[in-house]
Parts: sequence; C-alpha cells; structure tokens
Amino acid sequence: MTVTLRQLQHILPNAGAQAGVFLSVLNVAMVKWGIVTPLRKRAFLAQVGHESGQLRYVRELGGDQYLAKYDTGGLAARLGNTPEADGDGQRYRGRGLIQITGHDNYQRCGEALGLDLLAQPELLERPEHAADSAGWFWHQAWLNSQADKGAAAFETITRRINGGLNGLDDRLAIYKRAEQVLM
Repeated sequence: MTVTLRQLQHILPNAGAQAGVFLSVLNVAMVKWGIVTPLRKRAFLAQVGHESGQLRYVRELGGDQYLAKYDTGGLAARLGNTPEADGDGQRYRGRGLIQITGHDNYQRCGEALGLDLLAQPELLERPEHAADSAGWFWHQAWLNSQADKGAAAFETITRRINGGLNGLDDRLAIYKRAEQVLM
C-alpha cells in the first residue's frame, strides 16, 4: 500500500507543498527498493525526513569553509575525493533525500541508477533521483533488515546514514508520527 498525501503531510508537517512534489517519487522508490512494510516505511521516512529537512533540502547546506572537510584530509579520502583542494568537497557534497556524499558514493549510486553522477552530480537534486538515491542507499546499507527490528534498531539505522546520532530526537519524533499513521 502506498503512502497517501495526507499521511505524508502528517509525518512531515513542515514539508508543505514539497510533500506533493515528492509523494509519487517516494512511493516509487519505496516499492523499487523493498521498503514496503509499515516498519520499513516508518524508519525510511523518519530518516529521509530528517536528512532533507522534511523534503525541503536536496542539497547539503554549507559554504566553502564547511564543505572543505570533504575536499582534503581523512574524510575526503574515505569518500574517494582527491587529496588536492580542487573543489571535490563542493562538487560531491551531500545531495538527494539521504544526502549521498563523496566521489565514490556518487559513482556507485550513479551506476546503480543508470546516471552519470560524476559528470552531473546535480541530477540528485531532481525529485525522482533524490528519492531513488535514498532508496538505493537504504538498500545497499541493508537497512530494510534493520527496520524490520522496529524501534530497537533505530539508532543503528541512524548511525549507518549519519555516521553518528546527529538529530536523533528529530528522527525519533518523525518516526513516532509515522507510527501513528502507518499501521
């Protein structure tokens, strides 16, 4: 069963008109990537809701100074960005509803979705690709199996997406709203 506009607006009340923009592409992505049970949908929408500021952002916020962490140093290297200060941090900044970040993730995601994201990273800002890339990330990180465990695995899911527990309270609040409407 697909998520309705009314349900999505209840789960992500700050999404406004963006709920209508993303409704169909989210439903398509959830089916494509096996996010089809209430437990999986709750966890996915909670994570997507937080990572995208309730569907308002498909491009990571931050200026040059903030994005420099992706351009040089250890984090940049782990993401597959070149070691030189050549703009990889800006080019492969977080995009999509789960914020795909870094050269290597863009390459893998692009291969999976049939897109040349290395040449056109901004494609992840389009609603259909923003949602599909979130589903791809969810699938390749084996998060359906975690979501099947319910709220007990929510911190594990958050760590796999975020690398830590940033925004955990917001993620949990969205999860609880999703729990109310997705039985």
